Amino acid sequence: MGCKKSKYKGNRVVSFAILGGVLLNVGAFLTYRGNIYQAVIVYIVADLCWIALAYEKNDYVGAFFIVTGTAFGFLAYLKMKSGEMNKSLNKE
Repeated sequence: MGCKKSKYKGNRVVSFAILGGVLLNVGAFLTYRGNIYQAVIVYIVADLCWIALAYEKNDYVGAFFIVTGTAFGFLAYLKMKSGEMNKSLNKE
């Protein structure tokens, strides 16, 4: 009986999934506090972790959809930052 071989590459203590999950929680906390701009940036960094995770697992279709969602999130951030986005969800 030998040692069980790890299914993960390398001996990383923190994986992309853990880092992305922690950043997701930080983004949710910032959203709760009303710091929307900072939350969006944290969410985009978390998305980069999910992209790296999908790429590491050779899930290129998943990575494509994550990249597409991240691009839309970044465009929404730019629209919010420039003031072009409606402040309310209620359209009049």
